[in-house]
Amino acid sequence: MLINKEISICIANYNGIDLIDSCLASIYGQSTSISYEILIHDDASTDGSADYINTKYPDVTLIRSTSNVGFCLSNNRMAEVASGKYLLLLNNDANLFSNALETLYKYSQKNSNAILGVPQYTQDTKKFIDAGSSLDFFLNAIPNPMPVTPTTVGMIIGACMWIPKQVWDKTGGFPPFFGFLAEDLYVCLSAQLMGHPVIALNHSGFYHHVGASLGGGKADKSAQLRTTINRRYHTERNKLLVMAVALPSPLDLIIIGLNIGVLLLEGVCISASKKDPSILKTIYLRAITSFFRNINKAQKLRRLIQPQRSVSIKMLFSSFKIKPQKLNQLLKHGMPSIDS
Repeated sequence: MLINKEISICIANYNGIDLIDSCLASIYGQSTSISYEILIHDDASTDGSADYINTKYPDVTLIRSTSNVGFCLSNNRMAEVASGKYLLLLNNDANLFSNALETLYKYSQKNSNAILGVPQYTQDTKKFIDAGSSLDFFLNAIPNPMPVTPTTVGMIIGACMWIPKQVWDKTGGFPPFFGFLAEDLYVCLSAQLMGHPVIALNHSGFYHHVGASLGGGKADKSAQLRTTINRRYHTERNKLLVMAVALPSPLDLIIIGLNIGVLLLEGVCISASKKDPSILKTIYLRAITSFFRNINKAQKLRRLIQPQRSVSIKMLFSSFKIKPQKLNQLLKHGMPSIDS
C-alpha cells in the first residue's frame, strides 16, 4: 500500500557521484519527525551514479533516464510521481542544515500556498550568499541580504526550493524547452502572478557548491565574475522566454524589446573588450535567435499562466529594483571572464 508523505525531496542528478553522498547525508541527518520521501532522477549519467545510488540507497526512489533530458524535465518527472503535499527541489551539490526541513515545514503551516527558501551559503567557505533574490526589470537576480524576518522576494533559487505541489501543478512545472537555468525564475514569477507569495526565511539554510553542476556563476579569487558560454547563453535566452510568458501586456513587449537592445550592446562591448567577436555570436545573437525560435512554446505557456493572474502590476513588481543588476556587477567586478 502506497503511503503518501508530507514532503517529497526531488534531486536531479547528472554525473554527481562525488556529490550525492554528502547531499543525501544532509537529508538523513535532519532533526525532524515529519515524513518525507527522496526521489532522484538520474539523467543518463556516465559516471556510474545510477548503479551506485541504487545499490547504496535502496530506500530512494530512483528514476533512470535512458537519455540526457536536462534539469527541467528531470524535475518534472519526479514531481509527477511524488506523493508529498510539498516538494523540496534540491541540487545534488547542495547540503541542508540539520533543521532545514523542520524550518520550511513549520513556516509552510502558516502560509501553505507559498514558495519558500532558506539562506544560501557557499560550501567551501561557509560564506553567506543570499536569502532569495530581488529582481531588476530585465529579470536579473539581485542577492538579498539576510532579512530580520521572513520577507517576500522575487525568486528562490532552484538549488533548494520549497513549493506546494498544488502551486507547482498550477504553473505547469519547469518548461522542458528551457533545458536548464531560469526555470526557477519562471516558476517563482508565474506563482506570484497567481497570488502565491515567494518568501525567503531568515534562519536555517543550505550549503551550495556554486557552479559545481554547470560551471561558472560565481566570482573567482580575484573577485572577477566567471561564467561559461553555455551558461550565459541559456540564462539570457531563458530570461527572455520568462518575460514572454509571465510579464503582463503591454510591459512584456516593451521590456523584451529593451532587453534585446541591451543584450546586443552588451555583446558588442564584451566582444570588443575581450577582442573576441565570437562572444557576440555564440552567446548573444544565438540567445536572441533561439528565443524567437521558441516563441510559440512561450506563447502556449502564456495562455496557461496569464488567465490565472490575480495580482496587480504594482504588487507583481513590489520586490523589483530599478537599478540594473548587471551595471552593479560591472562596477563591482569589471568585465566577466567567459570560459568555453
